[in-house]
Amino acid sequence: MSNIQPSSEPLPAGWLPPAFNQGWTYCDRPGPGLARGTSVASYYASRYGHSDRAVWLGRIAAGEVHCNGHRLLADGPLAAGDRLAWHRPPWQEAAVPDLPGPLFDDGDLHVIDKPSGLPVLPAGGWLEHSVLRLLERRHRGDSAGLPRPVHRLGRFTSGLLVCARQPHTRAWLSARLRESTAQGPSQAAPLLGESCRKLYRALVVPGLLALQPGESRLIEVPIGRRAHPQLGQLWCAADGSAPGDRSAPGDRSARSTLTLLERGRQADLVQVAIASGRPHQIRIHCAAIGAPLLGDPLYAPGGQVSPGALPGDGGYHLQAWRLELDLPGGRRLDLEAPQALALAKDASVGSGKPLVHHDWPPIPIAVRED
Repeated sequence: MSNIQPSSEPLPAGWLPPAFNQGWTYCDRPGPGLARGTSVASYYASRYGHSDRAVWLGRIAAGEVHCNGHRLLADGPLAAGDRLAWHRPPWQEAAVPDLPGPLFDDGDLHVIDKPSGLPVLPAGGWLEHSVLRLLERRHRGDSAGLPRPVHRLGRFTSGLLVCARQPHTRAWLSARLRESTAQGPSQAAPLLGESCRKLYRALVVPGLLALQPGESRLIEVPIGRRAHPQLGQLWCAADGSAPGDRSAPGDRSARSTLTLLERGRQADLVQVAIASGRPHQIRIHCAAIGAPLLGDPLYAPGGQVSPGALPGDGGYHLQAWRLELDLPGGRRLDLEAPQALALAKDASVGSGKPLVHHDWPPIPIAVRED
């Protein structure tokens, strides 16, 4: 008998239904800074704020927590270096859009137009309903090997996701899809470098950008981890603009160039070129200059986190729209998402539909030999 809860509404075409996974084991090992006398339940409650001590006591009583390979029967003291494992029971993953076929596949490089709502890697509440797991099932047994994601896109970010089958290809591409963190903002590579160019499209709250259509602005707000009441820490703007905020050793330089493409009544359409791949960079940078992504529940003006919101909350519109990338062997790939994020031309005030994905004819995939 199926354990999946029936839905009262039919799923959209091309969606995967809710399904139970096999559970997951989360491993932790407290460091030397652990306070003396800390119990297992207290450690978990302080490290993972989404569950209080009473919830962890219940998980221990249910036999879900092991310490140094032994199942705990009751809460007890914890020492630095102890190996903890929480065996989370199977849970139901919500419905997600299915993974479409590739836009480009040369037997090694594999580029996907990822739909909004589909996570890239297993994490948090998502294991089986992720790009990686779907690729594993789809390509299990392929003689060419399994295409694996080279980089990440947020769950609700749509657009071009680069995967590769060969480890040396993934290493090659990864080096070109990220900026070296050894350099400061003023020394970073040009935004429109020759080896890789990434362009995103997004909808932002209208009327807040001091730009005219076609004008651009360089954003160099650092990004770092700051305290979060439920998750412990979360990435946000780290430029010292928030009250009491100070720079931290883990803060990372970040550079984006934002161009206003079009103004609308309910949203403004922007293009963002990024020279660094920091977590939530575009969402943070747009919010940091006072124009957050339309419908983004997490990042408020200034680039700080809104209380009560989580990274997995959706509502915003962000698309990895265009990619220009050097390939091994001297080739170059130029590729655009088939449906470009754009403003709805017929949108009226109060319509609630500020955007469409225009069905442009797919851009020819250009692979140039240098």
